[in-house]
Amino acid sequence: MPDPFLLPYLPTIAKRYSYVKEKESQIIANYKSSSLYDVADYHLFFGLHLNQNGWIFREWAPNAQTIYIIGTMTDWKLDENFRLFKGDFGVWEKEFPKHTFKHGDLYRLKIFWENKSDSSQLESGDRIPTAATRVVQDSQTLIFNASVETHGCASLLKTRDALLKTRDSLNGCSPLKKSDEPLLIYEAHVGMAQEEAKVGSFKEFEQNILPRIKDAGYNAVQLMAIQEHPYYGSFGYHVSNFFALSSRFGTPEDFKSLVDSAHKLEIRVIMDIVHSHAVSNEIEGLSRFDGTLTQFFHKGERGIHKLWGSRCFDYSKFMVIKFLLSNCRYWLEEYGVDGFRFDGITSMLFKDHAIERAFVSYQDYFEDDDDGANNRAVDLDALSYLYLANRLIHQILPDAITIAEDVSGYPGLAAKNIEEILAVGFDYRFSMGIADFWIKLLKDYKDEEWSLGTLWHELNSRRDDEKTISYAECHDQSLVGDKTIMMHLMGKEIYSSMSIEHETITTFRGVALHKMVRLITIATAADGYLNFMGNEFGHPEWIDFPSKQNNFSFDFAKRQWSLRDNKNLYFYHLAEFDKDMVKLAKKYIFIGSPKPELLHIHEDNRVIAFKREIIYEERLSYLIFIFNFNPSISFKDYLIDAPKGKYQEVMNSDQIKYGGKDRLVANQEHFTNINSCLSLYLPTRSALVMVFK
Repeated sequence: MPDPFLLPYLPTIAKRYSYVKEKESQIIANYKSSSLYDVADYHLFFGLHLNQNGWIFREWAPNAQTIYIIGTMTDWKLDENFRLFKGDFGVWEKEFPKHTFKHGDLYRLKIFWENKSDSSQLESGDRIPTAATRVVQDSQTLIFNASVETHGCASLLKTRDALLKTRDSLNGCSPLKKSDEPLLIYEAHVGMAQEEAKVGSFKEFEQNILPRIKDAGYNAVQLMAIQEHPYYGSFGYHVSNFFALSSRFGTPEDFKSLVDSAHKLEIRVIMDIVHSHAVSNEIEGLSRFDGTLTQFFHKGERGIHKLWGSRCFDYSKFMVIKFLLSNCRYWLEEYGVDGFRFDGITSMLFKDHAIERAFVSYQDYFEDDDDGANNRAVDLDALSYLYLANRLIHQILPDAITIAEDVSGYPGLAAKNIEEILAVGFDYRFSMGIADFWIKLLKDYKDEEWSLGTLWHELNSRRDDEKTISYAECHDQSLVGDKTIMMHLMGKEIYSSMSIEHETITTFRGVALHKMVRLITIATAADGYLNFMGNEFGHPEWIDFPSKQNNFSFDFAKRQWSLRDNKNLYFYHLAEFDKDMVKLAKKYIFIGSPKPELLHIHEDNRVIAFKREIIYEERLSYLIFIFNFNPSISFKDYLIDAPKGKYQEVMNSDQIKYGGKDRLVANQEHFTNINSCLSLYLPTRSALVMVFK
C-alpha cells in the first residue's frame, strides 16, 4: 500500500474488494457461464439475428404483456405474424423465414403493458430494441427506427480468439499493440471536425482529419459521440442505443474503414463510452422500456440525474451488468477499437451521484458502506461493474487502453496492479484538476501574479500508484459558456490580431503564454497527454451545436483548419510549436519517467526550472526545462543549478517558426560552471529545453 494515509481505511477497502469478487462469482454463476466473456453476450442473444434457418429476434422486457414488431415489412401496422412469444425471465422471441427481412428495412417494437391504475386496460409505447446495432433517423420526420443489417452479420460472429490472432496485422479492424511511446491523445468529434458548417462524416474524418492527427504527431485519437444519441448537441453523452453507431456520421462500414485507416497510420482509436447514464427519451432509449421506470435504472430520485436530466443505471441488477459488459465486448470485437474512455465515473461511484460535493479527505471516499441510509456512500455495485468491465476488456484485449474520467479523485481507479485490493483496473485516469487550475489562473489572475509554487504543486499533484494523463484543456473548456486558453489570453483580439503583420502586445503575450502553458503541462505529465481538436493551434471559436437558441446554426460546430494552414497567421506557428513539442515527447520519452525534479523556482523573477530523467543514447540522461514567465524582464547570465556537464538546447519557444522573436541561438551548447550552475539568457515569456550530453 504505497499511500500511508489509506492505512486507516484498509478494512473498508478490503470489504469492498471482497464484495466485488463475490459479485463476479455471483454473475458468472447466475448465467451458468465459465467466464465474464461468456456472460457478455447480450448483443449476440438479443436483437435481430440471421442464421442458417432464417431470422430470430429476442428482447428482454419482463413487464410487457404483448410485443409486436412493426415496420416497413408490416406497413407499420400490428400483424399477428410479427407478434413475439414470451418465455422465461422476461425474454420474448420469434423465428422468421429468411425472406421476412431485407437489408435496410426499418422497424421498431410496439410494447403493451398493464395500466397500473386500471388492470383491465393496457398501455403501449413504441420502442427501439435494446440490442439494436443500427438505428437511423428520418431526415423529414426526425423519427428514429432500427434498421435491418445483413452486411455486418458475418462480422458479429467474430470471437476473442480470432481478434487476438489478427491484432498483429493491420488488415481489417484489428487493435494495435501498445508501444514504448507515451500515450499522446487527440480528442476529436467526427461531426464538427470539418470546416464546412455541417455534420461531418466518418469518411471525411478518415480522409481529412486522420492525416492531420498523424502529422501533428499524436498516436491515439479519442472519439466522442460514437454511440447513437438523439440530440446532436448533447456531445454524444445522452446515449439512446448503446450498441448502435451514430448514423448521422455514416455507416458501420464507414466507421470500420476509419478505424482501419487509423491503425495503418499507427494511431490507436479510443472510444468515449457512456455507461454512467442514459438519455431519458422513451421511444428512442431505454427509459420505461417495458412500462416500468426500473427495468434498467434505479427507482425514485436516484434513478434520475437532476443536473443532466438523464436516467441512472441500477448496477445491482445482473441483466444491467450483462448489458453493459456486452456493450464493451461489442465495440472491441465488432469495430476493433483499442479501448475506452469511461465518461462520468464520479456519478456512478456515489449513491448521490456526487452532485455539488467537494472531496477534501479520504473520509469522503470511505464512508460507512454498511449504513444503507447513507446516500453519500460509494455505490458498491457500480464499483463492481467498473472492476468487471476492466477485467473483461483486458481479457479480450490485453493491450486495450481504459481511461477513467473522474472528478472526485477516488483512490485506486488506475492502480497499477489489478490484484491489489485497491485497484479498479483502469490503465489511466485523467488529471482533471490541471485544466481547472489553468482556467482559474487565467480567469482570476494576471500572469505576473501567478504563483509558480502553486502551479508546480498542481501540475505534479497525483498519486504515485496510478497512471495519469495531463492536459491543459479538453472539450470542456471549449464549450459555449467557457473559453479556451487562447480565447482567455487574446480576448476579442483573437479575431483581429493574429496576423504576423499586425501583431499587438496582446498577440505577443497570448502566443507566448499559449506555448508555455502547453509545454509545461506536457513536460510535467506523468504517463500521457491529451489535446482537444483545434486547441493545438489556438482555435478562435468555442463549440456551440445547432439548437433553438442559435437558430440551429452550425457556425460554431466546425473547425477552421484554414487558419492552421495559413503561414501568415500565428495559428500556423502555434500548430508548428505543438507539433515539435509532441515530437520532443516522443523522441526523448520523458513522459513515463520518474516525477520531475524541481531545480529552481523564483517567484519574484517568475522563473522555474526542473529536470526529467530520460534514456538518451542508451544511457541515463536528463532533459532540463526552464520557463521565464516574467512579462517584462529578460535575464542575462541567469544561474540555474544543474548536474555538472554539457547541455545542448533541443527546443525553445522563442523561435521565429513558433511565432517568437528568435532571441536565443538555436541548438546552442552550454556548460555548467565551477559551481555546477548553468548561466543562461532567458528572454521574457519564453521556455527553453536542453538535453544533458
